[in-house]
Amino acid sequence: MYKIVKKENLNPTVTKMVIDAPLVAAKVEPGQFIILRVDESGERIPLTVADYDREGGTVTIIFQIVGATTEKLNALSEGEYIRDFVGPLGRETEGRKKVAVVGGGVGCAIAYPVAKKFHENGAAVHSVVGFRTKDLVILENEFRAVSDEYRLMSDDGSAGEKGLVTDALRALIESGEKYDEVIAIGPLVMMKFVCLLTKEYGIKTTVSMNPIMIDGTGMCGGCRLTVGGEVKFACVDGPDFDGHLVDFDEAMRRQGMYRTQEQRAAAIEAEREAGHVCKIGLDK
Repeated sequence: MYKIVKKENLNPTVTKMVIDAPLVAAKVEPGQFIILRVDESGERIPLTVADYDREGGTVTIIFQIVGATTEKLNALSEGEYIRDFVGPLGRETEGRKKVAVVGGGVGCAIAYPVAKKFHENGAAVHSVVGFRTKDLVILENEFRAVSDEYRLMSDDGSAGEKGLVTDALRALIESGEKYDEVIAIGPLVMMKFVCLLTKEYGIKTTVSMNPIMIDGTGMCGGCRLTVGGEVKFACVDGPDFDGHLVDFDEAMRRQGMYRTQEQRAAAIEAEREAGHVCKIGLDK
């Protein structure tokens, strides 16, 4: 069992939790993830590590409340426990001398520890982050603290500059900035267009892929992707991949495959919370 030592609502749909997990904290690196189960009957979901404290033995996760499991996780309070918290899994992000870290929405929770690690290793870090509106902005102060250049974008112009992260990234590149690498983390469509942009300029680009994942060992095949024409598994071959080789269109099609099941699971959980349980087994 893993204790929730701190819980904070970053915005109406995104929650930050600090978990007491000393064995994971001792080994985890930026870019890696954990798999958790809220309780004995819960499903396994992957979450990228947002931060860690080796001395304190804690690991920070940030998640968006989008389905039955994240609803259940968000219902827990400080002092309560998560049933399973397994990791670290995946490959860590490698260092560079000058990087642009591009984050979109809740993907910024993954981008921040990457930017932080580059900064701690002496790299020049330019962070470009984007949100739909100011109410959804997270980790602004944290990004500013580890960035030599920070660009905040919003779709409606209510925070930072109005526009897309690709607008800000293109402006930086065309102003003469030379990057060893661009790291893009966020919605698939955002990462796709970042990669199309950087391909124009021949800039190495890494993306962090977070498809549906069950076991985290490559056995189930649920997290498979096509990268450079070959099948890869995000849990063991990633989650970081060469963005110019990822088949984003296929990944987006696969992402939408289970939307009906996710909606049904959320409806069942809502029924249970309301005290109504199906008596003919349709909730199993």
